[in-house]
Amino acid sequence: MLKERAIENFKTGYSCSESIVKAAIDEGLAPAEFLSCATSFSGGMGSGCLCGAIAGSQMVIGYIHGRGKTERARALAKEFIEKFKENHKATCCKVLTHGFDFHSPERKAHCVNMVAACAEILENLLKKAQKETEGTAKENV
Repeated sequence: MLKERAIENFKTGYSCSESIVKAAIDEGLAPAEFLSCATSFSGGMGSGCLCGAIAGSQMVIGYIHGRGKTERARALAKEFIEKFKENHKATCCKVLTHGFDFHSPERKAHCVNMVAACAEILENLLKKAQKETEGTAKENV
């Protein structure tokens, strides 16, 4: 469901990073006020560096699994990047969107694919982490 929500968010005017974070908010994984944190990460943080959809996904991972929570954020963040690179080879917005005019419909269509890929990886990682956490909790009973 995260993937479909993220795609819809992107298609209705949210940036790539906001689309991922808003999908997480809509799924009850983060509070609504978390959305504004994602705004500055779109378009590769305004400079074409890290893909905003990746940045938004990393923010969600950190929110759910960061300091004071499961402490698994760094491991999950690394796994996220590895999975993304398996299909896309790079994480840099400039590299991922090379050859597209920034405001073109073609770039927007391409970025929908990046948002979808990130949301799918994120959802799978979060489900896997939840199952592992539940499994560990059962072992400790």
